Amino acid sequence: MKTAVIGSGAWGTALALALRDNGHETALWSYTEQESSVLRERGENPMLPGVALGPGVALTTDLDCVKGCGAVVLATPSFAVRGTARQLRGRIDPGTPVILVSKGIEKDSCLLLHQVVAEELGGRNPVVVLSGPSHAEEVGRGVPTAVVVACEDREAALLAQDLFMSRRFRIYTSPDIVGVEIGAALKNVIALCAGCCDGMGCGDNTKAALMTRGLTEIARLGVALGARKETFAGLAGVGDLIVTCTSMHSRNRRAGILIGQGKTAREAMDELGGAVVEGYYAAASAKQMADRAGVEMPITAGAYEVLYAGGDPRQVLERLMARERRDELEAEESWI
Repeated sequence: MKTAVIGSGAWGTALALALRDNGHETALWSYTEQESSVLRERGENPMLPGVALGPGVALTTDLDCVKGCGAVVLATPSFAVRGTARQLRGRIDPGTPVILVSKGIEKDSCLLLHQVVAEELGGRNPVVVLSGPSHAEEVGRGVPTAVVVACEDREAALLAQDLFMSRRFRIYTSPDIVGVEIGAALKNVIALCAGCCDGMGCGDNTKAALMTRGLTEIARLGVALGARKETFAGLAGVGDLIVTCTSMHSRNRRAGILIGQGKTAREAMDELGGAVVEGYYAAASAKQMADRAGVEMPITAGAYEVLYAGGDPRQVLERLMARERRDELEAEESWI
């Protein structure tokens, strides 16, 4: 099948290679000619050192590469999803599934990214969300990985499953696109917090508690927005949370470590070379969504205070530990 991957970051590149290895005709689109030239000249993506591009992936900066495709993968940073989707309108054939692999929530509107894409494409293309515990550095090297593709249109989900499924890349399907997107976006916030714990010198007990209660918060908001509670016990929930909170591949965790060591959020992101730290943006949107829905999310609120109001992570942690006593299995949390 003819396919195109829009966005040549680490994740887009890894997925382009997965499509190529499955025998699909694949174009990899870069935002600038400079980005595309680097890939062409080096024969690899600098963010995936040692992973050769090899033949079979057409490098381009022309968005018309989506014309005639049987599927298009959208792999830009979250802040660029709307603008890129807008440019795809009129280029992408009606009915062609768009497989969204960006993770986040749109700033200000608080729309989930699949809603943004559907809005910009006028509802003419089914949007599939791909998510799960999947570092690009490992997928690019063929490390066995399992993810989930979610869409209300089952045929589109099955097409995405067939496109990527291999002996190294196992794909499950789900109808719960809201739950998968909420898990994908908000685990980055919890990973920032987990990094803060590491940076402050806390132990495994602290991180385990943070991850578990963080997952409860994610599920609480997701269910309030119409997601299925079971989704958060799956690959896009606990699976993605584990890998993002514990791996040094995670930019969110690495930024959190620096913040826990005393850096400001801006200083931490600058030290990472300006790499996109999705959890920084998701924290503001998550707090706004929780406030609108009347959902209690104390860890997320604490992350917002540290990231946007100059709060001290140590003081935030102390307040979280001093909250009034609770029953773990409260009615709204009984899913866990």
